[in-house]
Amino acid sequence: MAQTWRMTARHRPPLDAAQLDALALGYAARYATTRARLSAYLKRKLRERGFDGEPPVAAIVERMAALGFVDDRAFADTRSAALSRRGYGGRRIGAALAAAGVERDVAAEVAPSAEAAFDSAETYARRRRIGPFAVEAADPDARSRNLAAMLRAGHDYALASRFISAAPGAFPKRDD
Repeated sequence: MAQTWRMTARHRPPLDAAQLDALALGYAARYATTRARLSAYLKRKLRERGFDGEPPVAAIVERMAALGFVDDRAFADTRSAALSRRGYGGRRIGAALAAAGVERDVAAEVAPSAEAAFDSAETYARRRRIGPFAVEAADPDARSRNLAAMLRAGHDYALASRFISAAPGAFPKRDD
């Protein structure tokens, strides 16, 4: 039988420095994260539970980074490579890194090259069966939708239109 009376919320005592440190360590151990995400997580926990005094969030985040538990560059490398392998373009990768809190200069360092952009566009077209990977030529409406999908995936307009306009089985040439 379902419970019909309301349970009161259990009041939990505010966090102390050791508990906040343990939360940060547990989060960094479980998830590949950035400084910004770890900071947001700790601030959310502080909103939920409170803290006696001034919370040392910035100091904890910096200590986790100094110990190597949080590395924005490694996170950006890994996320960029994973998204590129899935067929996403440079703009989409940059947006994902920005959403994760990676700084612009770090994101620019791991941005895919032109060759990698072609490879990821080819992967995306193959996965979605677009252009040269289609069974039959698409009608104009389908081509328009496919082009929009490739643009949303972060591919350059010129590169996306080369793949979309290719006939089934006719692969676009790589720019050298």
